[in-house]
Amino acid sequence: MENPAPWRKSSFSGPGETNDCVEVAAAGREIRIRESDIPADILTTTPGRLGRFIRAVKEGTLDDLAR
Repeated sequence: MENPAPWRKSSFSGPGETNDCVEVAAAGREIRIRESDIPADILTTTPGRLGRFIRAVKEGTLDDLAR
């Protein structure tokens, strides 16, 4: 496993290290995602799969999962 690039968090999270947020890092051909308050739990995906997931969320395709 390659060392990831530095973790990045959304500018919507606010200042400081105490704000819980989702962080992402690139590692080779992978994208790693973690919750800042549980940094040891890391999800790994590819850029293509993450892009499809984000498009599905924006389009509302996954809205029926909450029902």
